[in-house]
Amino acid sequence: MDQPSGRSFMQVLCEKYSPENFPYRRGPGMGVHVPATPQGSPMKDRLNLPSVLVLNSCGITCAGDEKEIAAFCAHVSELDLSDNRLEDWHEVSKIVSNVPQLEFLNLSSNPLNLSVLERTCAGSFSGVRKLVLNNSKASWETVHTILQELPDLEELFLCLNDYETVSCPSICCPSLKLLHITDNNLQDWTEIRKLGVMFPSLDTLVLANNHVNAIEEPDDSLARLFPNLRSISLHKAGLRSWEDIDKLNSFPKLEEVRLLGIPLLQPYTTEERRKLVIARLPSVSKLNGSVVTDGEREDSERFFIRYFVDVPQEEVPFRYHELVTKYGKLEPLAEVDLRPQSSAKVEVHFNDQVEEMTIRLDQTVAELKKQLKTLVQLPTSNMLLYYFDHEAPFGPEEMKYSSRALHSFGIRDGDKIFVESKTK
Repeated sequence: MDQPSGRSFMQVLCEKYSPENFPYRRGPGMGVHVPATPQGSPMKDRLNLPSVLVLNSCGITCAGDEKEIAAFCAHVSELDLSDNRLEDWHEVSKIVSNVPQLEFLNLSSNPLNLSVLERTCAGSFSGVRKLVLNNSKASWETVHTILQELPDLEELFLCLNDYETVSCPSICCPSLKLLHITDNNLQDWTEIRKLGVMFPSLDTLVLANNHVNAIEEPDDSLARLFPNLRSISLHKAGLRSWEDIDKLNSFPKLEEVRLLGIPLLQPYTTEERRKLVIARLPSVSKLNGSVVTDGEREDSERFFIRYFVDVPQEEVPFRYHELVTKYGKLEPLAEVDLRPQSSAKVEVHFNDQVEEMTIRLDQTVAELKKQLKTLVQLPTSNMLLYYFDHEAPFGPEEMKYSSRALHSFGIRDGDKIFVESKTK
C-alpha cells in the first residue's frame, strides 16, 4: 500500500493516538498522559499520548499546527520519526521546537539531504541528548551545525550515510560519549583518527562494516586521540595484520572489543581466534560480546605460549616473551584421543580352544553370541558368556543381559571372553 502524501505530524498523531487506536488506561505506571484541555483545542481531551511517540513510516512531510504540537507534546521525551518523507529541516524544527522535554530524536531514512540545516533551525534541537540520523545522507556540514547547537549531545548515530571521508569542524564536541558510524565507506585510518579529534570524550566507537584496512598511528598518538575510549567495534573491518590488533593496547581505557569477520582471523579455528586475540589484549575484559573470565585469560595466555613455542625466534611476537616471563616456557600438551574405542582384539576361550578375534564394541551381547555361533558350534540359546578383564583383580563377569552393549563392559585389547554351554 502506498504511503499517503503530504501528511502532517499532527494529522498522524491524532490518528494513531485516538482513543480507538490507543485506549486510555488509568492507574500508575501505564505511561499514558492526557493533558488538561486548553481553549480552542477540541481534540485535546480525546488523545492519549505516552511520553515516547513512535510515528515511523507514516508518510509525514510537514509539521502541521505548531500550537497543537505544543499543547499535546509538552511531556514527550522520545520521538521516532524514522522512515518518513521529511525533507525540509524547517519542518523538523517546527516539530522539535514545540517538544521542550525531548531528549531522543530518530530522523533515520528521511531525505533531509535535500535541504540545508541553518543554525537557527538546529537551535531547536538544543536539549536533545541522543540523535539518530542513519540513512539520512546528512552531510558533514549538517553534522557540524548540529554539533554546534547541541551542547548536551551524548549519543550520535550516522550509519548508512555513504561517508568516504570525515570532515572535522572548527570546534570539538566534548559531550559526545557514543558514536555509531557503521556501514559507511571509511577505509583509511587517516579518516578515523579525525573522530578522536572531534569527540575527545568518546567512550564507545562502533565502526562495524567500514572495511578499515589498518590502524596506522603511533602508540602515543592513539592514546592522545582516544584517551577515554572504553569500547570499539571493528566488526568486518579489513584488518590483515596482528600489529593492528596489538595497536588496540594503546587505547588507555579500552575494555571491550568486537573483531568478528576480519580477514586476519579467517585462517584460524574458532578456538584459535578467540584465544590468540585474548592473549594479545591483556586489558580487554569483553571480546565479541562475551566476558573474558580470569580462567579463560590464563588458558588463552598459556595457549599462546604453546602456539609459538616451535616458531623461529625472529617470527615470535613480543607478547610471547612477556607471557614466558609470567608463566615460564611451556611444553606442548600431549595429544590424547578421547574418542571411545570402536573395536577390540580379544581371546575367545571355549573348551580347550583359544581363538583371537576382533569384535565390534557397539554391538550387544546377543549380537556377539550370533558372531560366535559358528566358532563354538553352539546355538545362542545354549550359550553362556563371561568377560575377563586381564587387569582387573576380580574374576570373570557373566554377560547375562542380551541387550547390554559391549562397550559398557570396558572391553579392551587383550581381554578374554569365555564361552560355556548351559547343558555342560
